[in-house]
Amino acid sequence: MIASSLIRVIERHSNELAVELVAKLGASPLTADMRKVPVEELRRRSEEIFRHLGDWLLAKSGDDIEKRCLEIGERRASQGVALSDFCWAIAVTKEHLWEFLQRQGFKRGPVEIYGELELLRLLDRFFDRALCFATEGYEHYIQLQHEWGG
Repeated sequence: MIASSLIRVIERHSNELAVELVAKLGASPLTADMRKVPVEELRRRSEEIFRHLGDWLLAKSGDDIEKRCLEIGERRASQGVALSDFCWAIAVTKEHLWEFLQRQGFKRGPVEIYGELELLRLLDRFFDRALCFATEGYEHYIQLQHEWGG
């Protein structure tokens, strides 16, 4: 798979990507509520996704993605992060990865362009699922709080 070499580049730079992402999320007015998440927690979670991106995109089942993202959604709701800010954070994460790959300056022959398109399709599918499952987890937490009178 052509996209696998691009995924390996992301995985090798996972720490750098996570640090940059945390700074972006902290600076953006669209993700202001993400400041309620401890910086180290946010960095660790981001790095975990980037470091194991190949697994998330190619090996993990839909159930694995669902379980992890439901947990993250519930966690962000419990931290008082606004749902819209949380959704924007997921969108910013996907854009951040794409911008990183563009900065890498890969040769742009037909094979490389195909690989980038293939990776973009995989990233879109992953982040679309992540967004939906995380939102479900968020809503589940809020519903339980209302049921418990909290």
